[in-house]
Amino acid sequence: MLTIRRWVRITPSGAMIDGCPVRVEPTDDPLLVALYRQRVGNYPKFFKMDPMSRLGFVASELLLGDEVSRFLPRDDRAVILFSRSGSFASDSHFERTIADPAEYYPSPSVFVYTLANIVTGEIAIRNKYYGETICYLLGRDRTQIIEQTVREAFLDPGTQSVLCGWIDSPDAEVFEAEMFRVEPAGEGIEWNDDAIRNIMNYK
Repeated sequence: MLTIRRWVRITPSGAMIDGCPVRVEPTDDPLLVALYRQRVGNYPKFFKMDPMSRLGFVASELLLGDEVSRFLPRDDRAVILFSRSGSFASDSHFERTIADPAEYYPSPSVFVYTLANIVTGEIAIRNKYYGETICYLLGRDRTQIIEQTVREAFLDPGTQSVLCGWIDSPDAEVFEAEMFRVEPAGEGIEWNDDAIRNIMNYK
């Protein structure tokens, strides 16, 4: 049986871990920046990331904050994310930099984020993961695909843990993340379609 050992949800209205609200001190910063400053604060590359990578990075930081042996290299954990809009925010930003021939200024710092997979790479680099990393694009209501894809990842005997979930940020103000740490055993919520749906619709 696969188990959700810990889960995180982030929307513009706030963040929660295992259903408990994450306290954010009052600030003028946007939510993701406030969460970064108050809960992480030691990874300056955050400020160069696109909206989707910022969202995934902050969600993973909240998700992994209780791990005692974090940052030790490991090849037995996969990072599998799903999104509807993918890198749309960066694609649109980059398109604006090349749209006017008279003001043509393609930006490498923007272009690097015009791949949805970059967010999984950011998480893997930060945490020294060497297992599978991938980001799939699909509709918001495809929880059965999410459930089955993660289950299939465990068919590889080298995979003992999966960081997975839904992450979507079509722009900096509109975003949603539900991220899970799934393992073959231990206390938690059984990994199944109903559990995913309940968490993704959590109020």
